[in-house]
Amino acid sequence: MDRMLYVAMTGARETLRAQTVNNHNLANASTTGFKADLSAFQARQVVGDGYASRVYATASSTGFNDDVGALISTGRDLDVAVQGTGYLAVQGHDGREAYTRAGDLRVDVQGQLRTGTGLAVMGDAGPISVPPNASLLVGGDGTISIVPLGQGPETRAVVGRIKLVNPAADQLTKDANGLFRMKDGSDAPADASTRLASGVLETSNVGIAGAMVNMIELSRRFDLQVRAMKTAEDNGAASARLLSMS
Repeated sequence: MDRMLYVAMTGARETLRAQTVNNHNLANASTTGFKADLSAFQARQVVGDGYASRVYATASSTGFNDDVGALISTGRDLDVAVQGTGYLAVQGHDGREAYTRAGDLRVDVQGQLRTGTGLAVMGDAGPISVPPNASLLVGGDGTISIVPLGQGPETRAVVGRIKLVNPAADQLTKDANGLFRMKDGSDAPADASTRLASGVLETSNVGIAGAMVNMIELSRRFDLQVRAMKTAEDNGAASARLLSMS
């Protein structure tokens, strides 16, 4: 009886964890450049003293969905999206280099180029600063050029270039903030072949319909495991009554 209870209990616990991942994906279905987290169930043997007859369930992360999201036109000069594979380099909250697909850029009051979440955008020589300007243009290779205030278009000058990288998906890990980092802790090299599209943003690659179906399936699975725990409890109580009668 304890085997049935243990399997049901661990199954219910890991189902809740899988539901957390799925709900996190759903909550970010409208987040720019978001890549869905993936998880999978596994059955593992309990290691320890006694006969090897116990197993438990685990729900573990299997990485992220590397599919490219759809592009939507915004017409805003500072909205960019990576064409195909690749990432923009940013400075994470810990000061280390990280990578993102979110191209909703802005210039703060100090003139620093940042993402929509406030992360500094990295260039070839560190965070990019943009002088006061009459207009700003982001080129396909990440080059940022401006027309200084009070000047004509013939004075357009390059002030920096966004660092674009293109490491393989299996070299990256995704952190709790949705940023990507190299698994070995290094900084990815700049990739000259990675291109940007201006005036567009990449949407999340979360499939809302599939995530909703998965949420319902996980909810039903949790209910089934709770019922199995109740059945194990009832069977245990019936066995105890039988033993007390004998």
